[in-house]
Amino acid sequence: MKLAVFSAKSYDKHYLSTTLQAHYPTLCELTYHSFALSSETVSLTSDCDVVCVFVNDTLDAQVLHVLHSHGTRAILLRCAGYNNIDLEVAEKLGFFVAHVPSYSPEAVAEFAVALIQTLNRNTHRAYNRVREGNFNLEGFLGHTLCRKTVGVIGVGRIGMALTRIFHGFGCRLVAYDPFAGEEFQKYGRLVSLETLLRESDIVSLHCPLSETTRHIMGEKNLASMKKGALLVNTSRGALIDTKAAIQALKKGHLGGLALDVYEEERDLFYNDHSAEIIHDDTLMRLMTFPNVLVCGHQAFFTREALAEIAEVTLGNLQDFVNRRPCKNSLVREGHLLLSRDSEPVRL
Repeated sequence: MKLAVFSAKSYDKHYLSTTLQAHYPTLCELTYHSFALSSETVSLTSDCDVVCVFVNDTLDAQVLHVLHSHGTRAILLRCAGYNNIDLEVAEKLGFFVAHVPSYSPEAVAEFAVALIQTLNRNTHRAYNRVREGNFNLEGFLGHTLCRKTVGVIGVGRIGMALTRIFHGFGCRLVAYDPFAGEEFQKYGRLVSLETLLRESDIVSLHCPLSETTRHIMGEKNLASMKKGALLVNTSRGALIDTKAAIQALKKGHLGGLALDVYEEERDLFYNDHSAEIIHDDTLMRLMTFPNVLVCGHQAFFTREALAEIAEVTLGNLQDFVNRRPCKNSLVREGHLLLSRDSEPVRL
């Protein structure tokens, strides 16, 4: 069986190859492509039984039909999000589709906290200033996080991991999640979105991207935030309307913004553009603000998370090969288990 891995970096190759050799030595033959799967590259799947993709690969109706015509029958997403695949078309064509619903949620939560700490205490600016021999503290005044209110939008596994960390900091916690269970209530209150935005000194996004959550932080909700509050997003870029966020920053209403994801990241993130002119004017404007942090979708990037992604991805393939039920399927037995509008799936 031939498996083509798209958007493959050195770390993908290492962890997938190592896991395959250690646990599934006869399962498949791996071929790695450093570029994304799209309508321009799908021709390279002509002899592939399975494709493995990541967050910025494109699996729209056109690509899915070409894959099907090539004889490809399984799609492995080595990520939790699935907004880049047309699941309805995949179901009609009979594809096996599985994802990695959760991998090291603590890794993402810890990175979100790191972003908040950096933004709040200006450690990124202090690092650069001290390297130039400037030990002046002017402009670095932050807030003590203890007893501040942290609002968590989405309390799945990652949101709960973040909740536990901030509870340890002595923060007051509120959350908005229509599908929340009882676990969060051990640490804080479940409230309406409006209440969360009004009360929170920090807002952290941990909900999936769907038609109902796209631009959940748009002009109206950004204006509803407490003046001077910090906003952090380690989930999906399109949860924030970037242009509206820029306006909120310019007005001084939004106190700071930390992003590990960006709604137009597809053609930028995971690749080196340092020798090029970046033509995304919105992103370039955003990065001129001293109270903005932008990272390249690295919150998941730990050894533990990469090992788990490889193990679950190849385990999903083993389920497909053995024709047994796969707990991580997005499509099963001719039925669409999830759609882009689904809310319960956690990132």
